[in-house]
Amino acid sequence: MSEQKARLPLLEQREIEARIVGPLVRAFAEVVGREKTLEIVAGVIRELARESGAALAETLGESTLQAFAGSLDRWRENGALEIDMLEQTPERLSFNVTRCHYAEMYRALGLGELGASLSCQRDFALAQGFNPSIELTRTQTIMGGASYCDFRFHLAGASSLAPDREPGPEDPSA
Repeated sequence: MSEQKARLPLLEQREIEARIVGPLVRAFAEVVGREKTLEIVAGVIRELARESGAALAETLGESTLQAFAGSLDRWRENGALEIDMLEQTPERLSFNVTRCHYAEMYRALGLGELGASLSCQRDFALAQGFNPSIELTRTQTIMGGASYCDFRFHLAGASSLAPDREPGPEDPSA
């Protein structure tokens, strides 16, 4: 009989990590400098995300963009993200994150300046680890101060343009 490992919601997992990593990053930054510390942290986080993406593809038994789209529920569990889905096809997955409890959590912990390094940058490497043919384009994040995050995944060779839509009232292109 196999025992299934209990799984924390992703938001809770990131909070536990942040409570440990945040003070470590600050301590190392005092000794080796902020820029070098963040460079090292970024490399480690990217590699962990790449490994997570490969593990996700293995768990799902496929590495299609549709399978990846199905995994978004993990990111959203317990209301961690509010997403406005714009397009979902075998070649493209486009959505905006309109509320990010990850960003809110990092700010509440006094780690807002580290949130992008600890969370946002994972997205690119996760997609690459899941399937090297999946590319992500993102021009803004809530963590960076924007009103929404624009996620545009596409298969290499497919157009990366977002679907036509009316800009919202907080859309910077409006």
